[in-house]
Amino acid sequence: MSTAEDVHERWQLTPQFIENSGRAVIPVSGEIHFSRLPRARWEDRLRLMKAGGITVVACYVFWLHHEQQQGLVRFDDNLDVAAFVQLCGSVGLDVVLRIGPWAHGEARNGGFPDWVQAANVKHRTNDPAYLALVTAWFSRLGHELKGLMGPASNVVGIQLENELYDQPAHIQELKKIARRTGFSAPLWTATAWGGAELPVKEVMPVYGGYGDGFWVDAEAPWDPTFRQHYFFSHEWDDPGIGADVRKNLGGESTEGSGRGTAGYPAATCELAGGMATAYHRRPWPDARDVAAIAHNKIGNGSAWQGYYMFTGGANPAAHLQESQATGYPNDFPNFDYDFHAPVGAAGRLAGSFAQLRKQHAFLAAFGDQLAHMSSALPDRQPEDVDDTTTLRWALRSDGTAGFVFITWHQPHVPLETHQPTQFTLELNDQTLTLPSHPVAIPPGTIAHWPINLSYNGVHLSWATASALTVVGAASHPTLVLTAEAGIPVELRFGPDTHVPGRTLAPDGTFHIDHAELPLTLTASSGNSSLPILILPPHLGDEAWALESERGRELVLSAEPVWISAAGTLSGRSTGRPAVQRYNPSSGSFDDLHLTVHAGTIGLHTVNTEALFTAKTVPASYGSSGGRAAAPDEYTMAGLAASFRLHLPPVLLEEGQATRHLELEIGWTGDVARLLVDGEVVNDRFWDGSPWIVEVHDAGIVPGSDVVLQILPLAKDAEVGLPKDAQRLRDSNAGALHSLDYVHLQGWQSWEERDVENSP
Repeated sequence: MSTAEDVHERWQLTPQFIENSGRAVIPVSGEIHFSRLPRARWEDRLRLMKAGGITVVACYVFWLHHEQQQGLVRFDDNLDVAAFVQLCGSVGLDVVLRIGPWAHGEARNGGFPDWVQAANVKHRTNDPAYLALVTAWFSRLGHELKGLMGPASNVVGIQLENELYDQPAHIQELKKIARRTGFSAPLWTATAWGGAELPVKEVMPVYGGYGDGFWVDAEAPWDPTFRQHYFFSHEWDDPGIGADVRKNLGGESTEGSGRGTAGYPAATCELAGGMATAYHRRPWPDARDVAAIAHNKIGNGSAWQGYYMFTGGANPAAHLQESQATGYPNDFPNFDYDFHAPVGAAGRLAGSFAQLRKQHAFLAAFGDQLAHMSSALPDRQPEDVDDTTTLRWALRSDGTAGFVFITWHQPHVPLETHQPTQFTLELNDQTLTLPSHPVAIPPGTIAHWPINLSYNGVHLSWATASALTVVGAASHPTLVLTAEAGIPVELRFGPDTHVPGRTLAPDGTFHIDHAELPLTLTASSGNSSLPILILPPHLGDEAWALESERGRELVLSAEPVWISAAGTLSGRSTGRPAVQRYNPSSGSFDDLHLTVHAGTIGLHTVNTEALFTAKTVPASYGSSGGRAAAPDEYTMAGLAASFRLHLPPVLLEEGQATRHLELEIGWTGDVARLLVDGEVVNDRFWDGSPWIVEVHDAGIVPGSDVVLQILPLAKDAEVGLPKDAQRLRDSNAGALHSLDYVHLQGWQSWEERDVENSP
């Protein structure tokens, strides 16, 4: 790959890392499904992903979505894979195509069209009859992508199959078919979790990591396969991912064998961006649950950070979801595939977006150094996944410089503040102890502290604040750090370093009070100097490191920003935009001159009209393999409460100007459906989170008849909920359902105004 066949102009694979244009990089890939999003939303989502630090787009190509009837293959509208790949290129994003042909992705039949599923062939094997079906599909898909793959392409990876454990010869055959039918990429990959046997010289193994999952039983305790990801480790396999489907489909696994990993960088394609909601089990990971796993993988030595999902969506039509009716153990919503992703199905950012964005800014600025650094674990490590007292940390270093990674967070089993601690690092030619005095580590800490960083002739021995990015010209860089909540900021510099306005201890150490932040100070050594900006924790969460024509910029905004096609800073806001850019020359943040486009903004209450009262619901609608089944359409129509939503026409009309108007529904119950003019357009399983639907994407226009149905959740239904939702359920005497509020959230777009060239 990349050196012997499918040679690429930019990308090259080495045993330790990926090179892009001759520079070691740590790619950051995020999963987005173009066929699960309206085509008009593609660019918005891609620019948000890039602004969040994603460098590579990963996407399943669901055979089911394109060829529901044999021979009738569609690539129109939001199925236009070629247009999607081209758009990614114009935005500046590379692409990994996950072409299957079996994909999973909570799609019906794992992504097989029904006629393929029903074919008299041995699926997912080298049965010639099955391979003939695959060849025809790959040929059609390859033809559609003709001219978009090759040495100069932004298609840099192709994944074959998914979660196939014991068919290495089949994966090898799929690669041969794909290359014969026009596919080309410098990297060919296959999922390696569950001890998968892979054709070692043909595909790069990629791994995953989820902190919770729908694929265990409703009342199952927090599984060790989830817990393990909140610890630093050099084990990349996860035997738990999709284990229920593996068992259901008859696949075999040599769990934990790690076969097929030698000689390749440690890479992931499915770190938890969130989690899908099955009927029987409905996890809702919070921002730090997601960020902690990703952070650990970097500390573990990750050479590629890959998320599933990074951007949510919705199935393009009804009955395309995984369900018990199609032989799978889980029922999923007909439409909803929000996944609690960093970028939600409606385009709203989850809290995880900001937490991951900080890590991605770090990788963009320091990845070329980090890629050469190996991971080391401390002498004293946690005894097992139940250990809640031993601090979890790792060192990633080249023997001289590096970063200390600390992650003191996990869900479900809270951690207490860790007793005051110091870290002793044995490097090649020195021993470092930091900080100068022991500090307590609060729960929720996710930190990576720099060790022996040198910029512009100034040496920073260490800091107890996380490295975020480097901005400014290469000849005059500014190092940006972010403080950790509850941890004092301390910096130590090399000999003969001076910091104006600060008195350094004899060892080059000094402290900074959090109340002083944000703060820019300048460290000088001889004739060299290095400005260092230190942000308080709350501004670290608002920091965006954006690549523009001016270079890397540091922008502060609590709401979405990105670089537009015209190269200008753009964004959207729910009110007056509050956006600042860091000026390295002055060491301060400047307010921006913005052009704000008129449109619906603010939060507006929607009046509702009760149409039907909910009827008594049973404890069960059936089950498969001991897992509760979702109610069918007749049950919803007959037992659910029903409400008409009176959406103000004037707001809908004004919303056309912004093309981003959200319907936010606060509710409790079991299942909800949204109907527009009598047709179900979206649905949701309740887990305690608000339900966000983009109004225009739901087909709501002035005059639409919009109805919401809410089915009560029976007291004794075998449904696993997040703890807050379960607490609310427990406090209710009987079946639970309510409509708490319906809001319209309006957003307006804006862009930076060129003051110098304005008339």
